[in-house]
Amino acid sequence: MGDASPHRLPTAYRAAARGALRVTLTAAAGFYVLLYGFDSAIAATYALFGAIAMAGLSRIPGSGRQRAVVLLGAVPVCWVLITLGTYLSVRTWSAVVGMLVVGFALAFMAVGGPRFAGAATGLQLMYILPSFPPYDPGSLGERLGGATFGLVLLIIAEVTLLPEPAALPYHERAARAAAGAADCADRLRSAPYTLPEAQLRTARALSTGLRSSQVPEAERPAGAGVRPRALAHMGLATRTLLGRLVVMPPPAAVRAVPSGAAEQPGAGGTDPLRAVAEAARETAARLRGRAPDGRAHARLRQVREALAAAEGATPAALRRNAALLEVTDAALAMSTAADIAVRGRAADPPAPGRFWYARMRAPRLWWRRLSGHVGGRSVFFQNAVRISLALAAARLIAGIDTLPHGFWVLLATLTLTRTTVRETRTTERIALTGTLVGALVAAALLALVGTDIEVYAVALPPLMLVTFTLGPVKGVGWAQALFTVVVALVFAQLAPATWQLAEFRLLDVLTGSAIGAVFGLLAWPRGAHDELRRSAAVLLRIAAEIVVATTAQIAAGGRRVPVLTAPGHRSLQHALVLAESAYAQYQSEPKGPGRPSSGQDWQAALIAGHHTLWGADRLLVPPEPVVVPPLGTEAAESVVRAGDRVAAGMLLTSARMDPSGDTPEAPDTPVPPHATALPSLTAALAADPPGAPRAYYATVSWLANLTTDLVRLAGDGAAAPDGGPDAAPDGHRGASS
Repeated sequence: MGDASPHRLPTAYRAAARGALRVTLTAAAGFYVLLYGFDSAIAATYALFGAIAMAGLSRIPGSGRQRAVVLLGAVPVCWVLITLGTYLSVRTWSAVVGMLVVGFALAFMAVGGPRFAGAATGLQLMYILPSFPPYDPGSLGERLGGATFGLVLLIIAEVTLLPEPAALPYHERAARAAAGAADCADRLRSAPYTLPEAQLRTARALSTGLRSSQVPEAERPAGAGVRPRALAHMGLATRTLLGRLVVMPPPAAVRAVPSGAAEQPGAGGTDPLRAVAEAARETAARLRGRAPDGRAHARLRQVREALAAAEGATPAALRRNAALLEVTDAALAMSTAADIAVRGRAADPPAPGRFWYARMRAPRLWWRRLSGHVGGRSVFFQNAVRISLALAAARLIAGIDTLPHGFWVLLATLTLTRTTVRETRTTERIALTGTLVGALVAAALLALVGTDIEVYAVALPPLMLVTFTLGPVKGVGWAQALFTVVVALVFAQLAPATWQLAEFRLLDVLTGSAIGAVFGLLAWPRGAHDELRRSAAVLLRIAAEIVVATTAQIAAGGRRVPVLTAPGHRSLQHALVLAESAYAQYQSEPKGPGRPSSGQDWQAALIAGHHTLWGADRLLVPPEPVVVPPLGTEAAESVVRAGDRVAAGMLLTSARMDPSGDTPEAPDTPVPPHATALPSLTAALAADPPGAPRAYYATVSWLANLTTDLVRLAGDGAAAPDGGPDAAPDGHRGASS
């Protein structure tokens, strides 16, 4: 809640009070001006509930200006929703069908990122409000006018009234991390060829700062367009670069440098780490709004090509070469993604593979995002189905039974239904208790005051201020109790009301809660619990298949051509999308019984998928057509055997994550998913078959990194603590989505 002096409110209360003041002034101004100034109860109702829906009950992240931009875009959407709700509400069957379709579409908006998800609840309410009596299409103009007036007042308030300072933008976080990577690369160029402890801590902090859980929701690059995808991709690449630099082996045992590798000044006077440092600083400058000439990026590309073509050195030099190749590859991906993030589709054409999205237009990218989540394995789809069915059922019951103030039934269903049945049950129990208390207070107030509207008019604004200040901090019980009294004061000014209004409110909330509980029990009752286990297991199974296929192709050699992504890799991309979204929801659900074991590093599973995809594409998708010779017999057997053992570890870990899954049978030489059982694989990766070419060592370096991921997946926190430079991005939907 934050520190507080005796004369200062805690941080949480101050933040809630600022938002409450904006909602109260906006809703009260719209309500009183239209009700008492223009004598329009309909327009006043829509102005009041428009402001409450989009600011009091929604949680749009960001600063005031960022929320104002979202609200401005939501105004025409509200017009469409109010119009649809007005005309479809005339008949119960059309209202139910409309609730089912519109409810699903609005809930499914969450695939677009936190801002879309934050606005979804308010937009649902803007459709629900005209779905109940009076069924009067002739009043559509008043409804639209009132809602617009309330939203315009809210937009002005967000920009001008107690605006919060904007959070540190993601591109600045990424720029600082890129600059930190440049410092690390520079430090590794000279003796003792290791990073001091202070710089290691800085690198880890910069990497952790790019994790989604450390970034304010409004700043997360979670959109489906080219620039957000590229910015998320850039963050992943930067974290990978920092992770590679932190564990970069010193060149103490390396005396011979691969021909053409330019590790020492040569080829343009730039060694690999110097090229990485220059490109990283150029990336930071580009992200900060400057326009570098791109020469550092071009030099880095040349150095990487020289490293990729280097042959004929000692095994030790080839291992060093492979490590440098991974560092330059991560730096090149970071630089390319940053260029796309800044310039969009006007950026220089990148190589195919990881940057498949760079030339696609927004509609196609959005279609890919939406279609990728259509199916029962997507938590976004599950949540949309759950809430749309619950809302449709609530509308049907309210329409058939003609419940008074049936709007409250759907409001309770919408706001009290959670992603797990356990959380829904707990929330509803607290909410019903709060509603009962609020109903008793409201009934007593209505009985005592009677029809004295002036009392209600004077009491409403301060009560709203208290409601929207205490509700977000104290929880759903306080929110329901106070909001029950608020709506009683509102409706008492619209029409004569008795104490029975509070009774109707309690009955409607009870009905809506029961409907939400039923559908929470029937539709994916454990939320992201089972889906995360399953999606992570599927991710590792597909990754294991790709590891086996990749090592087999490397061993056999053959013709390689540039493609969008290697055959079969699209399935891994899709598995990453589903696993990342399941993990994001899992993080948002409260801890308690029934959650997966806290010892499982789910982020390690995600990063293992990214490392598998990126490494396999790097090995199999060249920038130009090329014929790769097969490995020698001993090298081929060694790399295939190592690949099988890494895949076995992935399969066995997958089976541990999801014992009910259909895990394929592991190879004959399995690696148990425990860090202490991996020394034999580590020894195999350290072998140097006679005459092994560069491709062998590049593949072995990739497999060694996947072995590190297996250690982390085994739950050895000391080996790779959560939040390390290579930890996966919780909640990020990166280039794979």
